[in-house]
Order: sequence, then C-alpha cells, then structure tokens
Amino acid sequence: MNTSHEHTIRSVAVYCGSTFGTEPAFREAARATGAELARRGLRLVYGGGNVGLMGEVADATLAHGGQVTGVIPTQLVNREMAHRGIQHLETVDTMAQRKARMEELADAFLVLPGGIGTLEEVTQVLTREVLGDAQGPVVFINPLGYWDPLLGALKAMVDYGFLPGRYVEGLAVDPDPAVVLDRCTHWRNPGAKWEGED
Repeated sequence: MNTSHEHTIRSVAVYCGSTFGTEPAFREAARATGAELARRGLRLVYGGGNVGLMGEVADATLAHGGQVTGVIPTQLVNREMAHRGIQHLETVDTMAQRKARMEELADAFLVLPGGIGTLEEVTQVLTREVLGDAQGPVVFINPLGYWDPLLGALKAMVDYGFLPGRYVEGLAVDPDPAVVLDRCTHWRNPGAKWEGED
C-alpha cells in the first residue's frame, strides 16, 4: 500500500454531464475546473465530447493553454458528438472500454455535476478503491450542494457497517476546484477493504 503523503498527479479524469443542467453554477464550475487544470499543467482526461459540461471543461482547458485527451466510443463519434479541437482523441468500441481507458490514463478522479453515467463512472472508481485497486484520489466539485445526497448515502453505508469510514474520509468535496486539487497531492491509498482483517 502506498503510504506516501505526496501523490504525484499529471493527469486528471473528469466525469461530468453531457448536458448543462439547470443551473448556471454548473457551467461556471466546469469552466473553473478546466482553467485550474491548465494553470497547474495537469492534463484533462475526459469522455471526448463537445456537448454539455464535458465540452465546457474541455474548451476551458484549451482556452487556458492546457492539454486534453478525450476517450469516446464509436457510437458517439458517429452521432457527431466528438470534440475535434482537442489535442488527443482516442476512439474505443464500448462505454466499458472508455471507462477503463480513462482510469488507466488518470492519476486522480474529479467529479462535476452529471447524470446517471457520471454516477456510474465515479462509483466504479470508488469500488475499485475498496477492492484495493486504487489509482488516485476521488474529489467532488460540489456547486449548490449537488453531490450532497450521494455523499449522504456513502455516509449511511459507513454508519450501517457496509463501508469502512476511511473511504469517505478520503474524499475531497468543495465548490472550488483549486481546493480539491490541493487535497489530491496529500492523498494516501486507503488500501483494500479487507486489509488487516484475519
């Protein structure tokens, strides 16, 4: 298990909605995230789309001189949703391959507001962390308390004995991307759920 207090981050996978949602604060958070990634010299790894918050965070990263890698399934390329302005665009066959490739490319995982696909992506990363296959910190950009219901559910899992508390305690949550990215460098691998048990 990695017990280092400093976690090196070069690339950040960003999970977020393919629509804008109802609140301007969501778009503002996506733009701020892209700008902050570029400012820190961190490569954005995302779903490769040019729509919704996905397109917003990619455009903001590019506008501030950052590097962007997109990973998109063929079915979405064929619907003309691929972002053609980014430096690197990888095409895969399935959504499962997209998730696996994004995880492979990333040193940290950042979650902006999104729908069921975003929820699936972040819960897969959290599941892998519990199984001991963690690759980096998971952080939530939380404008207007958007992720509070999910965080409440995770805390209930801890309270009722289904999840060790260290997995929730290790999450960074804030409306400001600078705050959560600062927390990433101090991430410690929590280890597998069963580590240390007889």
